[in-house]
Amino acid sequence: MSIDQRSSQAPTSPSSPSSPSSPSSPSGPSSARPPRSAWLVLCVVVLADLMDLIDSSIANLAGPSIRADLGGGEVTVQWVLSAYTAAFALGLVTSGRLGDLLGRRRLFLLGMTGFTLASLACGLAPDAVFLIVARTVQGLCGSVMIPQGLALVKVVFPPQHLRRALTPIGPLMGLTMVAGPILAGWLLHLNLFGSQWRSIFLINVPFGVAALVLGRYVLPRRGGEDPDARLDLTGVGLLTAASALLIVPLIQGRDLGWPAWTYVMMAASAVLLALFVVSQRRSRHPVIAPTLFRKRSFVVGLVIVAGFYASLSAFVLVINLLLQQGLHWTPLRTGLTLIPWALGTAGAVLLAGAVLAGKLGRATLHLGLSLAVVGLLVLWWSVAHWGTDITVWRLAPALLLTGFGSGLVFVPLTDFIIGDATAEEVGTGAGLLNAVQQFAGAIGVAALGTVFFARVGHPTVHSHFAAAELVFAIVACLDVLTLLLVGLLPRHGRQAHG
Repeated sequence: MSIDQRSSQAPTSPSSPSSPSSPSSPSGPSSARPPRSAWLVLCVVVLADLMDLIDSSIANLAGPSIRADLGGGEVTVQWVLSAYTAAFALGLVTSGRLGDLLGRRRLFLLGMTGFTLASLACGLAPDAVFLIVARTVQGLCGSVMIPQGLALVKVVFPPQHLRRALTPIGPLMGLTMVAGPILAGWLLHLNLFGSQWRSIFLINVPFGVAALVLGRYVLPRRGGEDPDARLDLTGVGLLTAASALLIVPLIQGRDLGWPAWTYVMMAASAVLLALFVVSQRRSRHPVIAPTLFRKRSFVVGLVIVAGFYASLSAFVLVINLLLQQGLHWTPLRTGLTLIPWALGTAGAVLLAGAVLAGKLGRATLHLGLSLAVVGLLVLWWSVAHWGTDITVWRLAPALLLTGFGSGLVFVPLTDFIIGDATAEEVGTGAGLLNAVQQFAGAIGVAALGTVFFARVGHPTVHSHFAAAELVFAIVACLDVLTLLLVGLLPRHGRQAHG
């Protein structure tokens, strides 16, 4: 989940209004300070967010080490990454409604428990199949946990203090993005107790236990649940099946020589997706509010999100594979190499959120995507020009520019997509936004990861470089197409004007 989306959902979500009957709901004059327990609730929720963000970022760097230890072929790395993000995306579609049905506090604690146990299972996985199943469970539990936490934060903070409470989350998530690759490289380098890559998952366990213990004491009993909410099981089933039928052949197809069943599955995915659209128009409790798709900024914004996050996830995967499998750099050296990219991303997110998004509006997206394209072209040139003589310092300018351009996109994109949504639509819109982001990331890993491995063929240093150059060029083209779509958005998002 992107940095800005985590901090922007809670203030606007209609699924989590303050309940006057809740003992934890704030009351009193507007000048009243939030109680100490409110800050403890925020700590629990932020800890959950950090666990999810670190887990998704450091797994990219550990992919080659996982494959070397567990085997399973080239698709193992793709599945380890895609299983988590696809499951997370699918769970986000329904988790808000489940919170209304089962209770947000109960569901948050259940999600945190499942996430912690799944992390333990990942760390103890005896083979690749077990790890992929555990990653799927981990993604589902994460999708259950994150939205409930944000809704609970809104309940315990008075409206006049909510923005101030959420202000540190952006910089904290930015710092986590910077620290993620370094932490992964450091843990793999230390090889604590001979754990190798397993430590990147096992590290979640003590933090998960701490969050569970604290959460049981401080989370409010009532979380603004909507007693009239219903879950459209038909819609959820169709969407889940359509997504699975698309991602499975994209990952497995090349490895198996693209048998006929892979094409049948992708065609069936399109049919089920069409049936899902029809079912949503007839449903009394649709998974996705149909009125959202009458808003041009929402529809165009989702397409931009899909293209942007598909290219971003593919870029992160391939740069890791190039450095570790192509150049045989250690995970620690690879993590340190990615620092310019992470710093550029974090710095641009802060700059866009504080200054540019409000003043420049749509132009911030133009600027960010343009810089990302230039950075990718510089990276493509650097890899093609220097070859095996490439160094950390020769990669740094391109990585810094690519990261900075990408970072400028995150904040304003959310404003455009859900800025003009009504109070009844914004919760569904924010959930769908995050779901599209996560699922597009999974598709990017599956599709462009397949392109990379197909181009590598019989692995050599030079084949890895040729494959990386091809993917970087494709990613740059995707960003150019995304850039062209930005012109269909209004000049300013609604939230930019307050």
